[in-house]
Amino acid sequence: MSVEITQLPNGLTVVTDPMPSLASAALGVWVEVGARHERGDEHGLSHMLEHMAFKGTARRSARGIAEEIEAVGGHLNAYTSRDQTAYHARVLAEDVPLGVDILADILRNSTFAPVELERERAVILQEIGEVEDTPDDLIFDLLQEIAYPEQAAGRPILGTRDSVGGLTRDAIRDFLARHYGAAAMTLVASGRVVHGEVVALAEAAFGDMAPGARPQGAPLRFAGGEVRRRRKLEQAHIALGLDGVGYGDPDYFTSQVFSVVYGGGMSSRLFQSVREERGLAYTVFSFASSLADGGMVGVYAGTGASEAAHLLAVVVDELEKLAGDATEEEVARARAQIKAGLLMSYESPAVRAEQIARQLSVWGRVMGVDEVAAAIDAVDADAVRRFAARLMHGGPPALAALGPVQSLEKYATLKARFG
Repeated sequence: MSVEITQLPNGLTVVTDPMPSLASAALGVWVEVGARHERGDEHGLSHMLEHMAFKGTARRSARGIAEEIEAVGGHLNAYTSRDQTAYHARVLAEDVPLGVDILADILRNSTFAPVELERERAVILQEIGEVEDTPDDLIFDLLQEIAYPEQAAGRPILGTRDSVGGLTRDAIRDFLARHYGAAAMTLVASGRVVHGEVVALAEAAFGDMAPGARPQGAPLRFAGGEVRRRRKLEQAHIALGLDGVGYGDPDYFTSQVFSVVYGGGMSSRLFQSVREERGLAYTVFSFASSLADGGMVGVYAGTGASEAAHLLAVVVDELEKLAGDATEEEVARARAQIKAGLLMSYESPAVRAEQIARQLSVWGRVMGVDEVAAAIDAVDADAVRRFAARLMHGGPPALAALGPVQSLEKYATLKARFG
């Protein structure tokens, strides 16, 4: 990558990652605010604001925004996470000026018309209902809530029916004014782009914005505990979470390799032990998610009511075994999987733009693909064994269970295995 970075006088960061062989570009504005920065009375507001940004500005109607970008074959989208909100576009190279202009317009000039607010509120309530009807989505909201109780980071990103029902136009405008300053924004363009041209577009579109400040979320506090919800379902949905690591932790890359060894593919410990050898679950996988200052390592499985009784013991057994016998062969296989996925993903300008924005947010710099690959290659079997032991001795787990979970192991028994 030949990444160039310029910071405008008001603090907005402009980054380009040229891929001259392409005919298109991916660009977006990443804002350093998300669900974990909401006050209690603002639950769901980051996500609501993301929706409302597309519902009309002083210059364009909601339909006009859609028609203008689609008239050039491009598309717009957005997403909200716990620590960022992203607004991004994909366009042909000659339409990058239009992409920047529309992104600036929806971020700076949205009107939040009352009729659009009520319409979008109804849409988000349907979105919440869809999650509630999808157990393998809902289980992760339950896990997050029990892992980080009484914290913004533990609340569902979408909000609840009650919280979304109470969000007002004034609350949205106040949140925007407090958090959407230039210093909290990064504009990234990847693909067929020229740095100087993108900087000029950014200066014209964002140069007169007030700097503002990057918001600070409360430090993460992993608590552990359990939540079980009996529901009439065919499968029991089970998620186990352990106190993980943030992006700045020396074990960050180890956590990624560990997760692949543990449950990241068909050759992983969990897949072989839980599915292939015992037939306890059709779906089982591990994950390692991180924020700037903390994270979670965990396992999800969907299993039958009778199989649920045996599942957790096997999951913890395999973790305990990894702390003692992780092999160089399986760790090398995991490293190869991660590096291949990394290299394949970097063929996409949209992925590259997102990775650049994330790296700048958490590390304050952009790591080249070679540097990331080298960090992955530095993880050996000893590091994976040590990390597994860290998880086993990292405090009580978080457990979320949904469905026919009456036979699931008692939490006290599970907790006793973690010191």
